[in-house]
Amino acid sequence: MLTDPAVIFERRRIKRHLNFWRLFGVVAISIAAFSFVPRSDYGGFGEHVARLKISGVILNDSARDTALRMAAKQKDIRALIVEINSPGGTFVGGESLFQYLREIAKNKPVVAVLGGTATSAAYMAAIGSDYIIARNGTITGSIGVIMQTADITNMLSKLGIKPETIKSGPLKAQPNPLENFTPDARGVVKELIHDLYVSFIEMVETRRGMTKKTVMALADGRVFSGRQALANGMIDAIGGIPEARAWLEKKYQIGIN
Repeated sequence: MLTDPAVIFERRRIKRHLNFWRLFGVVAISIAAFSFVPRSDYGGFGEHVARLKISGVILNDSARDTALRMAAKQKDIRALIVEINSPGGTFVGGESLFQYLREIAKNKPVVAVLGGTATSAAYMAAIGSDYIIARNGTITGSIGVIMQTADITNMLSKLGIKPETIKSGPLKAQPNPLENFTPDARGVVKELIHDLYVSFIEMVETRRGMTKKTVMALADGRVFSGRQALANGMIDAIGGIPEARAWLEKKYQIGIN
């Protein structure tokens, strides 16, 4: 056990110093995760193909959106490859990413490369690209919208707890775990979910060139393997980054310098 105050003080100073640099390293890595690769995929600088990785739950992300706005304006970026590995996220998060990709696609090609999972909002984002590539074993699809809640009023009653709510109208703050989910509230929420669902359907219909009937047959919430998605017209090819580069070179002559 250390007893010398000078030694103890020095040990603590060194520990604080190390903790600072560890924190600095974590922050630096986090920032890098949202940054485009600042070099050409094919070597060298100047004109290049930018790459952006999207992983985890898709939410609104100001850092990501700023990077995408910059990519749309930078003339030295010839194309964008978006690597997506996500189980989905919020409707607005997926919609926002979709719209930013479409904005970039006005002036430069965008390719989505799907990883192990690209479902729900992640698939919504993917269809914002011009070309979608996935692995045979990629899990994708899950076209639909979900809202979940819980009714804990019976449990509270058994505990002798009676929640009280004062609100301006019966549909305010519904669904609410502390109140019974009334038929009127359920009907309103179903209308909301249906409206968002129709919006998702229309996005797939437009971007994948499908009829509404075809999309509806795929949009019951089920997931598909990459092979199944290709057979159903939900993606364009099986592969990864090499296939994305090959497509860019063949269609847009964006190849190895």
